[in-house]
Amino acid sequence: MKILYVAAEAVPFAKTGGLADVAGSLPKALKADGVDVRVIMPKFGKIPEAYRNAMEHVYDGELPVAWRKKYVGLDKYELDGVTYYFVDNEEYFNREGFYGYDDDAERFSFFSRAVLDLLPAMDFWPDVIHTNDWHAGLVNVFLKLEHMGDARYERIKTVYTIHNLKYQGVFPKDVMPDVLGLDWKYFNNGDLEFYDAVNFMKGGIIYADAITTVSKTYAKEIQYPYFGEHLDGLLRSREQDLSGIVNGIDYSVYNPRTDKYIFETYDEESLDRKLDNKIALQKSLGLPERRNVPLIAIVSRLVEPKGMDLVVRMMDEILQHEDIQLVVLGTGEKRYEDWFKGLAWRYPKKVSVNIYFSNELAQRIYAGADIFLMPSNYEPCGIGQLVALRYGTIPVVRQTGGLKDTVQQYNKYTQEGNGFVFENYNAHEMMYALKRALSFYGSYEIWHKIQFNAVQADYSWKRSAKEYEALYERLTAK
Repeated sequence: MKILYVAAEAVPFAKTGGLADVAGSLPKALKADGVDVRVIMPKFGKIPEAYRNAMEHVYDGELPVAWRKKYVGLDKYELDGVTYYFVDNEEYFNREGFYGYDDDAERFSFFSRAVLDLLPAMDFWPDVIHTNDWHAGLVNVFLKLEHMGDARYERIKTVYTIHNLKYQGVFPKDVMPDVLGLDWKYFNNGDLEFYDAVNFMKGGIIYADAITTVSKTYAKEIQYPYFGEHLDGLLRSREQDLSGIVNGIDYSVYNPRTDKYIFETYDEESLDRKLDNKIALQKSLGLPERRNVPLIAIVSRLVEPKGMDLVVRMMDEILQHEDIQLVVLGTGEKRYEDWFKGLAWRYPKKVSVNIYFSNELAQRIYAGADIFLMPSNYEPCGIGQLVALRYGTIPVVRQTGGLKDTVQQYNKYTQEGNGFVFENYNAHEMMYALKRALSFYGSYEIWHKIQFNAVQADYSWKRSAKEYEALYERLTAK
């Protein structure tokens, strides 16, 4: 089985969000399972110099951009047994940032066309091209519109993964002839048209053989108007081809047994050592060193979709009435940053607020906290709750998207479940879920059982990779 994985970013080369983590981890897991998988992405100027200098240059040529030709180069680099290809054009990709430029339509249509046109240079003919998010949506379109009639391309199937439906790559319609070089009929028939503009993600969905998203619940949610971002009708029409596969996390990175950042390593057999991490964390953050006080953590972007308005509504009340500590790590909207700073000022012995991001501190928080609060308004998959489970830190989450698929309400009668959940996007419901967690915290045996359930859950990439392999097999068998 040969898979070409197409993404705009991948760890460790370039990262702005969760897509990079997936593109850096899933191919590695597929490779370990014997799949011949390769990754292709733009050769951004921001890729660290050490990687850029070690790349092997394999091709120079030209690529049509509508009526004009542009230089295209191809470099490659091997990491953890996976071959990564980099599409080179300094005009498009050697910039300060990755996205958000006026010519993004041109940059990423160039990238999408290059992916297909460079297959002969790679001498790699995949069974499946797996494209991700709007940046690669046009790969599916160009494959069907520009390469049919060539037997090498005709047998290739496409899988398209939506990581976040909010970001669709919508551009003015005049990009059709002048940038994409496509006939107006593909706009007029609705394939690319979206409210009198061009939508790259819509094209990706329509022309894909199979569509996935990053959790089973999110795959259902996006078929309804509330989460569907005006594409819910299209997604309902492709329901048979749409599935949800939960993202994993890299268990070699997030592993309390071996984590070099945390104060004390531990595993499911030595969960008591978490308390040593808690004391050391409290000390490092200037909080009173108390073993028995519940320590609640928020590691998040401080923005509305992450449920920060619920926290703002209720946290003062909770801190007034409950004997708890709160640690916050993250950056985001200024109004939330300022509010959290005010909270730390009002409760200096209870609250530590850290308005920056550090992987080292994040992992120390995951290891040292007792409860992880993630009250998202929507969450296609979510990484924070998966890391928290891995470290035996009990999530309190809203039942949406990937949070619903990965966190199950603890049942004291059956002793099943790995966290605490609330259903409606409501500050009081969040508070009651948090209070349920706190009520069990006082019982050592019960809490230890919930922790054990949490660390036993398998959200490694190994499991997700198996599901993708099964999907690839089904597609290529047709």
